[in-house]
Order: sequence, then structure tokens, then C-alpha cells
Amino acid sequence: MSEQRPTAPTPESMTDGTWMIALGELDLKMGIKIVEESVQKVVATMPVEGNRQSFGLLHGGASLAVGEAVGSWAAVKHASTMGKSAVGVDVSATHHKGAREGTITITATPISLGRRMTSHQVVLQNEAGERLCTMRITNLVIDIRK
Repeated sequence: MSEQRPTAPTPESMTDGTWMIALGELDLKMGIKIVEESVQKVVATMPVEGNRQSFGLLHGGASLAVGEAVGSWAAVKHASTMGKSAVGVDVSATHHKGAREGTITITATPISLGRRMTSHQVVLQNEAGERLCTMRITNLVIDIRK
């Protein structure tokens, strides 16, 4: 299995002026797959299997980890249009419903896209389209370190 490493936005990692998502080690272990990526929407999927807690439900920490990843990717997509990157500074989540099996879909959409800060809503849904979790993530837009 070839491993994708996260990278800061560079001309080589960009198409159409935006950074292309690169999965990190945790993303690969969690089975995350990118479905769609743009400044206006990032969509990914993740299996429940392998991400359950001891009671057989999707782990809340797994929900937060995948939601933070997808929300941060969306922020970096925006920041890369300015030649910058982004880092998370705040995340909050409300869990609405549990899941025991299947694949969840994670969708990040912008609330506010600024020059210094972004906010995104991230929604996790099961295969029936039921909302499992709603998150809000705030990212700081930063200069890229060389």
C-alpha cells in the first residue's frame, strides 16, 4: 500500500490554484476516502468498522478526528488560494445519533472564509442520510513555513 503524506500547499501539490488533499497516517488507519474537494465543499467517507468503541458504536473521538480533518482540509483549500495554509484553533461537536455499521459521509461547508480565519460546518451522516454529528471548526490562516 502506498502511503500519502500530508504536505503544505506547494505549486506541485496544487491544481486549479488550490491544494490537493493528502491523507495522513491517522486518516489511512481510519479508512478515510476523499469523495469531493473544492473551496466550497469537502466530502469524505469513513467506515464505522474499525472505528467503534467498546460498546460497538462509532467512537465519538473517531467522529471528532474525521470531522476535524475534513474541516481543516476545507480551510487549507481556501487558504491555498492565497498561497497560505491553515491550522485548527477550535472545534465543537454535538452527537445526535449513534452508528454500529456501514459507512458515514462527512461534509464540510464554509460558514465564513476570511483572510485570517475560517469557520466551517461539518456534518456526519449515515447511509440513510440521518445526521449523526454536527461540528463547527475554526482555523487560523497562516503563512507557509519553508
